[in-house]
Amino acid sequence: MRYAQEQKQPNSQNPRDKAPSTSVGESRAGERPSRFVTTSGIEIKRLYEPADLAEFDYWRELGEPGRFPFTRGVYPTMYRGRLWTMRQYAGFGTAEESNRRYRYLFERGQTGLSIAFDLPTQMGRDSDHPMARGEVGRVGVAISSLPDMEVLLDSLPLDKISTSMTINATAPILLALYLVVAERRGVPWNKLSGTTQNDILKEYIARGTYIYPPRPSMRLVTDVIAFTSREVPHWNPISISGYHMREAGATAAQELAFTLANAIAYVEAAIEAGLEVDQFAGRLSFFFNVDNNFFEEIAKFRAARRMWARIMKERFGAREERSMALRFHAQTSGASLTAQQIDNNVVRVALQALAAVLGGTQSLHTNSKDEALALPTEESALLALRTQQIIAYESGVADTVDPLAGSYFVEKLTNELELRAQEYIAKIDDLGGAIAAIESGYIQREIHEAAYRYQCQIERRERIIVGVNEFVSGTYEVPEILRVDPELEEKQKRRLAELRAQRDNASVKRALEKVEQVARDGGNLMVPILDAVRALATLGEISDAMRRVFGEYRPASEF
Repeated sequence: MRYAQEQKQPNSQNPRDKAPSTSVGESRAGERPSRFVTTSGIEIKRLYEPADLAEFDYWRELGEPGRFPFTRGVYPTMYRGRLWTMRQYAGFGTAEESNRRYRYLFERGQTGLSIAFDLPTQMGRDSDHPMARGEVGRVGVAISSLPDMEVLLDSLPLDKISTSMTINATAPILLALYLVVAERRGVPWNKLSGTTQNDILKEYIARGTYIYPPRPSMRLVTDVIAFTSREVPHWNPISISGYHMREAGATAAQELAFTLANAIAYVEAAIEAGLEVDQFAGRLSFFFNVDNNFFEEIAKFRAARRMWARIMKERFGAREERSMALRFHAQTSGASLTAQQIDNNVVRVALQALAAVLGGTQSLHTNSKDEALALPTEESALLALRTQQIIAYESGVADTVDPLAGSYFVEKLTNELELRAQEYIAKIDDLGGAIAAIESGYIQREIHEAAYRYQCQIERRERIIVGVNEFVSGTYEVPEILRVDPELEEKQKRRLAELRAQRDNASVKRALEKVEQVARDGGNLMVPILDAVRALATLGEISDAMRRVFGEYRPASEF
């Protein structure tokens, strides 16, 4: 405790240990007329000094990396031991098209697979469903069946790579498809590693790809957690995501608070389902946005680790340090990218990626410069990957752990974000928890209001967006963009028709009836879903079996 005591008792004879005078710390003389404030509304002082951390306790606030409270990182050596996973998010068209993109990126140094699914797949509709028309393969890959998943993963060594699947409402089905592909290849499930996003609460808040009402959806989440804890021990059954709430307009403090509030709800649900906290908590993972306010983003990640460690230890009684360690994936901000002057997006992404690394991410996706217009081309996806590689191998920032620790500004900002996030969590607790706060519309309203304030600041030019409301060029040219061939949808429909004609439809019917029965009567749904996948039932058919029991969610209007 020596360091903390020395910090609390500065030498009164040293003028540098005194609080700054108003004329130095607060006066606006000689400054630009701008209001210096973060996206969370935190006022930024001109100068930060020791007095800003007068109560700072090194061992309580920071400690050692790899140890509680994990502020400095979840591993003792961080990137000196192993660099973050470079996991470029990709998927479009059919399984063949996406598989080619994955192999292209792996050949050029990508170190983890991250699968983007199209909207019909996310919403539990097969590619030949009338509601899927025009959306097949548009914003991700179309996966309707086990043969689709086998093609998607062709030639990829499932026992040697980590796979992330951005899927929520249909996460149990996609996980089952992945597991059965491994099973058919003879790869034991205990050799698989990866993540299903499986975070349904943020879908009700910000994104909208939900199917069932919140409470049966939470059952599906806990079924996946319970199943993987027994059968797929190296799999992360959920990635609790602040990313999409931030893209919808949340501030950094809101992203932090609402993500952790949702995480609390998942832990409570798993405990209510009969799991011991240390049985599953070590496999929970998180997914955060990286926006443009460089230091605020770094502070957000440091605060997230410290808050989660204390929540797990003090609120849930976790005993194992692994249960308290917040591991997270980061993705640079899609909402910050501009269609105007798209080369500027390369700079934005580089700064955001650097903030994620300085904040201690475990894996990272860097957006491509053309994503404000379309899915990325091969060339722009490669440039985004090269951005990570330059940071990793040329910048030197990965050579030491938590290099910004001890910065008066960063530590003060970390503390301030933690305080603001705690206030939100206390409010959500008062409302009855995250599900009640979502059902009442509280979280959604907070995000909507923050988004409105931010847009007003841009329109009043209080926030400058280069190429949009300042430094605007007179010409605008649309670059070459990726276009998905409409014929791919017809190809996918033909593949589904062939599958239904060739499979044992009596076996499919029995398997789907079992899914429906377990959904109605209780039990872990992963077991009958796996059997339905083995019988070649489609994603839409399995989803419909649960729709017949759970129904579909229709939120009340918030306006």
